[in-house]
This record gives sequence, C-alpha cells and structure tokens, in this order.
Amino acid sequence: MEKLRIVFMGTPEFAVGILDTIIKSNYEVVGVITAADKPAGRGQMLKYSAVKQYALEHNLKLLQPTNLKDETFLSELQSLNANLQVVVAFRMLPEAVWRMPKLGTFNLHASLLPNYRGAAPINWAIINGETKTGVTTFFIDDKIDTGAMILSKEIEISAEENAGALHDRLMVLGSTAVIETLALLEKGDVKTIIQKDNSEIRTAYKLNRENCKVDWTKSATEIHNLIRGLSPYPCAWCIIKNNGEEWSVKLFEAKIISENHTLKIGQIITSKQDIKVAVKDGFIQIVSLQLPGKKKMLTKELLNGITFSEKAQAE
Repeated sequence: MEKLRIVFMGTPEFAVGILDTIIKSNYEVVGVITAADKPAGRGQMLKYSAVKQYALEHNLKLLQPTNLKDETFLSELQSLNANLQVVVAFRMLPEAVWRMPKLGTFNLHASLLPNYRGAAPINWAIINGETKTGVTTFFIDDKIDTGAMILSKEIEISAEENAGALHDRLMVLGSTAVIETLALLEKGDVKTIIQKDNSEIRTAYKLNRENCKVDWTKSATEIHNLIRGLSPYPCAWCIIKNNGEEWSVKLFEAKIISENHTLKIGQIITSKQDIKVAVKDGFIQIVSLQLPGKKKMLTKELLNGITFSEKAQAE
C-alpha cells in the first residue's frame, strides 16, 4: 500500500464537503489550492472562497495562484511533494499541474459522465427533467471532463427537488466516491473506463442571464424544471409588467396546475393567496419570489402589499 500525500484543489461549498471527509478519514492533505480572493458586495470587500475558509480553520497549507502556469506556483506545488491531486469544482488545469504527481490527478464531477460535462451539471440535470444523476471520479486529461473514469455512483432526483437540495445530497455521495477512489489508489487497484462519446450526450453549459430567463411559451413542466433547477442559485427570472411598472423578478419555487384555459400566455391571475401565470398547458403557480431591492418572500406576503391589475403580464 502506498501512503497518499494529497494536494486538494477546489473553491465552492461543494468542494468543502469533500475536503472535510478526506481530512476526517485521516488522509494526509499536504496542501490546498483555491481561487484568489475576489471583491464582493456593495463594499467590494475581499471575499474568501469556502475552501479557503475551511483551510484556514484547519491550519492547512494554502496556495491561491492567479496563474496556474506561473513558475513560482509550479515550484511551490512541486515542493509539497504530493503523490496525488484531488480536484473538486476548481478550474481547468494545465498539463504541467495535472501530470505532476506520481499517482496522477483525479476529479470528482457531479454527474454520470459522459453526460453533463461542464460548469453546471447539477442545475442542468434538473432543468432537463432527468430522474437520476450521480457523481463520477476520473483522471484529468487535456480536455474538460473527458478523462478515464474510475468510478461512478447514481442517485434519483425527486419530482419537486431543487438544485440546492440535490447539491447537498450529491456532496454526501461525492464524499463517499472520493474516499472509495482514494482506497483504490492506495491499493494500486484502479481499473479505469474510457469515456465514449455519442450524439445523445447532454452538456452542462455555463449558466448566464439568458439561459436562466423563463420562456412562458414552453410547457408547464419545462418551466417548473427551470425554476427548481436554478433554485436557490442563480435563480430563474422573468419580467413582470403591472400597472405601468416593469420588474425583473427572481422565481424560487413554483407548482404546476394542469388546467385548460383560453387565456393569453403569460397573463397573470391573482387571488388573495396566489399568483398564477398562464402557460399553454395550464398554469405555473408562483410560491416564492424576489422583487428588485426586496428580500425573497412567499407570494402571499407579496400580495399583502401589491395589487395586480387584470392586464398584469409575465414576459
């Protein structure tokens, strides 16, 4: 058995759960690589990544390179004398980095590869109405999420589950997958599977303002999947026009009402408790939302202070 000396690379909360499990499983982490601090919020205060916060709290050796090809960083990384690198939600690595350790560099990806390669696999699995997803560990190569697979684990997606809930469950599943992968590497017992491309592979495109906007001409199921697939972050959004005002509104939770109607698509119907938006095969009932400059709130709270006209419209 070869004793592992691990460099861990990651940035967001998802990566913290994995790093924590590695530490608690008594593996030696000789260094942590994370993103440089970024200004955030109105005051533009420097914000630490979730992984940096964890590394500081646990007195782990920390590096925050801005350029992964920089000679100073590469020599610092070499000096850690790691024999394995574990990557979770970081960024594309240059060959000089991923080839460095003797046992290689493996990545944990939150999908069943080769499906949902890319930046937002958890979100897109829900947006596309998948009923299952999972995690995969694989050796990094020179492309994005295409390397030889070590192992994968599957999980079901429930019909009402949002991206936040699935994220948390995949973090737990991912922790198990990483520990099992480390055990295989320790024993020298890794058998990889080469990813096979085919025309039906789905991609986890980077999320942007355009692909997060609700298209009310789509089916109720597609709209519902978009809203839950982007909740609680970065959030589906739409424009609501009401009484001569126009708001850009974030949508956190919605329900499908299957009902025949003859209303114009996007027309808003309200009662004392509900906001419904007419779609081609029924209604989308908005459960929670956020108006510009306001906090997230339940629809019934919003309706205490705002009246919608009969001509109110979602676009």
